[in-house]
Amino acid sequence: MENEELPAELRAALEAFARYLSAERAVSPHTLRGYLGDVRSLLSHAAAEGALRLGDLELGTLRRWLGDQSQAGAARATLARRSASVRVFTAWALAEELIVADPALRLKAPKREQALPGVLQAAQVTRLLATLDDAAAEGAPLSLRNRAIVELLYATGVRVGELAGLDIDDLDPDRRTLRVIGKGNKERTVPYGVPAALAVDDWLRRGRPLLAKGSSGPALFLGARGGRVDQRQVRAMVHDLFAGLGDTSASGPHALRHSAATHLLDGGADLRAVQEILGHSSLATTQIYTHVSVDRLRQSYQQAHPRA
Repeated sequence: MENEELPAELRAALEAFARYLSAERAVSPHTLRGYLGDVRSLLSHAAAEGALRLGDLELGTLRRWLGDQSQAGAARATLARRSASVRVFTAWALAEELIVADPALRLKAPKREQALPGVLQAAQVTRLLATLDDAAAEGAPLSLRNRAIVELLYATGVRVGELAGLDIDDLDPDRRTLRVIGKGNKERTVPYGVPAALAVDDWLRRGRPLLAKGSSGPALFLGARGGRVDQRQVRAMVHDLFAGLGDTSASGPHALRHSAATHLLDGGADLRAVQEILGHSSLATTQIYTHVSVDRLRQSYQQAHPRA
């Protein structure tokens, strides 16, 4: 059911919620679509049950909505995400005095499965970067770019969207730091090491000038046609590199973020420092990487200790 097919009060509430998310919470377009899709689904369900006003929403309405999706095969992670979206919506509606009680306060959704993120071993990262070094030695601009992208992703742990949005001025070569605009439009400063600095400098000197056009603007990384590099291009490139390793289940740029975090913690980095580097709003999100490290420790213990 599209917005215009919703009862007038529900449609107006959804549109006001969209303005709130964009103006006050400054969510990304991707997050905005997710929130609105989830809430629209709930309101469509409620309207089909005869609800004409927000005040008609009840806990039973929300539970039946989730139940229908579960029966349709929605995964637990999907149900948990949709429940979270609805909680944000009903909390906002209560604050705006559109409802007198929050029906989602006692809503329980299935817990997400806590799968450990895929990570690369340090030796695998070394092999990956050696492959990129060999390709970059020929001087092709895209090879120089790809090496700089992977070095920077692994050195900083930034998200692929954050990397694609980087401008040249976001680099501070003297301090070897990067200014990143993350989720919620929050800015943070992330350090990077000498190998990444050399790869980025090589791309800026020998690669970027060959692809840059008048329309390129200040974008740090460019696509083959001179525009700002697209996230999908980066994902495809990294996916192919991982496939070439042949001995890892890790895939995509986020695995480099996972690997950077895990290797920092394995090397003794402070958990809160890693939280700051990754741009996590909650320390609990960063703690999953300690689980990865403990899991590796347990595997090593079981393989090495005679009475494991």
